[in-house]
Amino acid sequence: MATVAENMITTLSLNGVERIYGISGDSLNGLTDAIRRQDTIDWVSVRHEESAAFAAGAEAEMTGNLTVCAGSCGPGNLHLINGLYDAHRNRVPVLAIAAQIPTTEIGTNYFQETHPQELFRECSVYCEYVASAEQMPRLLEIAMRTAVEKSGVAVLVIPGDVALGDVPQNRHTLIEPTRSSIIPALDQLEAAAQALNSAKSVTILGGAGTKDAHTEVMALAKVLNAPIVHALRGKEYLEYDNPFDVGMTGLLGFASGYRAMEDADALLLLGTDFPYPQFIPEKAAVIQVDLRGEQIGRRYPVDVALRGGVRETAEALLPLVTKKKGKHLKTAREHYRKTREKLDDLASPTPDGEPIHPQYLTRLLDEIAPDNTVFIPDVGSPVMYAARYLTMNGSRRLIGSFSHGTMANALPQSIGVLAQDPSRPTVSMSGDGGLSMLLGELLTVRQHGLPAKIVVYNNSSLNFVELEMKAAGIVNFATELDDPNFAALANAMGITGIRVENSSEVEPALRTAFATEGPVLVDVVTDRQELSMPPSITAEQAKGFTLYAIRTVMSGRGDELLDLAKSNLRQLF
Repeated sequence: MATVAENMITTLSLNGVERIYGISGDSLNGLTDAIRRQDTIDWVSVRHEESAAFAAGAEAEMTGNLTVCAGSCGPGNLHLINGLYDAHRNRVPVLAIAAQIPTTEIGTNYFQETHPQELFRECSVYCEYVASAEQMPRLLEIAMRTAVEKSGVAVLVIPGDVALGDVPQNRHTLIEPTRSSIIPALDQLEAAAQALNSAKSVTILGGAGTKDAHTEVMALAKVLNAPIVHALRGKEYLEYDNPFDVGMTGLLGFASGYRAMEDADALLLLGTDFPYPQFIPEKAAVIQVDLRGEQIGRRYPVDVALRGGVRETAEALLPLVTKKKGKHLKTAREHYRKTREKLDDLASPTPDGEPIHPQYLTRLLDEIAPDNTVFIPDVGSPVMYAARYLTMNGSRRLIGSFSHGTMANALPQSIGVLAQDPSRPTVSMSGDGGLSMLLGELLTVRQHGLPAKIVVYNNSSLNFVELEMKAAGIVNFATELDDPNFAALANAMGITGIRVENSSEVEPALRTAFATEGPVLVDVVTDRQELSMPPSITAEQAKGFTLYAIRTVMSGRGDELLDLAKSNLRQLF
């Protein structure tokens, strides 16, 4: 007879789980002891449970397989919640084991008592409380299947005493993911084709749903002579081998992607939940394809809704659409060429002694990193530069907190990528604010010997927040960071640290980092005043920048305005 915890570990191993991320605690003793006494699943100890959830989500993003994290009762599993929200919104299969206080004490306001089944309900596709040993095998099966089939987070809340109880029937279930193709009905496909055929110009906007559909999307774009714009989560799937590529739109995008959509009579949205309606032109007919029908039309009005997989739907739509002339595509591609040249001009070195342009750092990182690198930018300005300067090639990956948008995601997600494949080149593009928030995970990287390359965009500020303040006409406040020398800090932790303060030092530092075995942190001092403008400046934003300038001068901080002008003068010419 096995305990609940032993039964869980055997079942998880049978289903391909190779590791569990977490921090041990007394309410998890049954689980961690069961792991200790077998050799099929590893325990990956982190320094903060939030990182455990981030790491599990990143592993699931890389493999598509079920992954597991665990947190002890009360504060332990509460720390999981931010990483679980991220995994849930990224739609990856994660099982979270949330330990609970002793069964007999629930409802008494006992030490560390919470109600996880209520707290995790919003960030999960399944969340249930295991009240007895008899329940566990079946609830574990349901949790795993739901996480896999719905591509989301499942949470099992298990009191420590239940985990130590004996399972009456020691059953183990193998969850085989189902496979199916979903294609819209013919009359709806014909309605979409009619809308596309009647439009003079069509632009495609693709997102994460274009995964595994590169060939079909290219074929459709060729017939429609449609420029392809990508949302951030579609970049790694659409940017490479793409003669129709015109870049990205949205707050992190650039002018050519925005223009290609503005000039279109019809927009074909493929597998994207693009959240910014202000970037969708009102005059264009919108045809939206999504595997989840409930997603369609919730951001902006849709003329034709198609529920289906992007690959299957594009393939079914192809024979129904007619060939278009290439004027719209030619204009969009020329605009993209000019925009790309301007962006590349901004990625220039500065004289020694002056702050380094983050665009230059990212361009060199793109050039030097191996062809199969996994890039993971922190939310904030690193995401912005990743979107504009990293080049995808079909082998590289770009993952991050692109839907949930939380700080401090990059380093712990690197742990999840490298724990399952330490040979895969992995770069954490860390903001100084993000790195500081979960700084202890540098110790996790060292303890487990994970060869992460950590590039710190060190501008001594919450830089993206400052940009938002400027656009709103607000004087920067509460955004300054008094940072240490992160390279020296890394060296003190037993990680190779390299400090970079001049543009001439960036390339040799990055080459050294990739040539060095084990984890390396490259601390790059970048320009705090660098502005990265959205593809379209609204009148309200222009007004905001004006107010910011006036208020900054009047508050006695005119020197900041001079630094801002000096750093960004090259963007005007």
